[in-house]
Amino acid sequence: MTVVHPIARAWITTGGTGAQNYDEFADDAEITAIIEANPHSALGIEMPHRAPESLGKSFLDALPDAVARLVEAKADGSYTPAEQVVVLYRISAPGEESAYGLFAMVGTDQISTRADEPGLVIRNEDVFIAKVRERVALADALGHLLSPVLLLQTGRGDELHAALAAATESAGAPAATDVDQSGRTHAIWLLGPGPEQDELTALAGGGELVVADGNHRSLAAQTGGLLRFLSVITTPASVAIQPYNRLVSELTTTPEELLDRLRTAGAEIAPIDGPVEVPAAGGDVHLYLAGQGYAVTLPHVDGGRLENLDHALVERLLLRDALGLDPGDKRITYVGGDYPASWLTGEVDSGRAELAVLVAPVTVDDFVAVNLAREKMPRKSTWFTPKARGGLVVAELSR
Repeated sequence: MTVVHPIARAWITTGGTGAQNYDEFADDAEITAIIEANPHSALGIEMPHRAPESLGKSFLDALPDAVARLVEAKADGSYTPAEQVVVLYRISAPGEESAYGLFAMVGTDQISTRADEPGLVIRNEDVFIAKVRERVALADALGHLLSPVLLLQTGRGDELHAALAAATESAGAPAATDVDQSGRTHAIWLLGPGPEQDELTALAGGGELVVADGNHRSLAAQTGGLLRFLSVITTPASVAIQPYNRLVSELTTTPEELLDRLRTAGAEIAPIDGPVEVPAAGGDVHLYLAGQGYAVTLPHVDGGRLENLDHALVERLLLRDALGLDPGDKRITYVGGDYPASWLTGEVDSGRAELAVLVAPVTVDDFVAVNLAREKMPRKSTWFTPKARGGLVVAELSR
């Protein structure tokens, strides 16, 4: 029996509610600006304390505002109900290959986080527990899930990709479309009970599913006692991994002492002439501080593939050992691939940060190998694109 199931009661956007997911932003002010420009954006529900009229409230204190916004969105026709559906999903843009996915529910009991834990859904990163608690509280207050977990089908990905492409091609006009901040068009089609739905859910659940985006949301489903969680099951051919960089707002030492500590630890450091960019390949990381860029080769440590990923070395040798910072320290901001290198160095030049750490993208081979071994990736190390859009398909939870 497949681990992928129809959505028992879904609420489907009629347009205008689509949004980036709550964790795609390096600056909370961006969230407020998006909600102000589009009050129907699902961000106003996902991040209620960042809505203009709720600023100053804590996340928990703003939950009644989130509930009110969802009630209003359903009442004013922003969403229309559907039952026992899966939802075909295509993301397209001129000059790009289309990405495909399937909105559906996945059994929470299938989540596995270590080699001796059974289950077909592999969660692969350490998480920040405060963020998990917020997602649990939001789902409990709303009784709905608005933001899907992106799952990568590793067993039957090619078959699923071909089936989804054929299904969308023959499905006619989409139920709704939405254009994201990058100009990509997100289109959805409803698919009710029947042989085609059965075939697609079987393919979607036909092999190990790796969490590509949504580690906090999947753990929140477990912590909150949900039997199933909202997902978009996608294919390897539909996604790419982009850089996931870091900003440090305040150093715990001088720039010169930081570089000396890295050299003492065995790092090789060379100044960069010209603009600082993300490294073209793994092995080096680029630092930008005090107006100067540096190419840094961090020494390998005892261990295997996982321990010597660039993101793991940065977390351990740079942030922890050289700066004394825990990965969850508020002085560290994790910046996804939607933000160019010039934005990160600009944050340092403006004085809003003191250090930018630019890290080459994790390779797909490394990502898959670590996950299939049921090991955990370093926090915030894989920025998959294109992102599944929140607020397009909402799953109502049974009480």
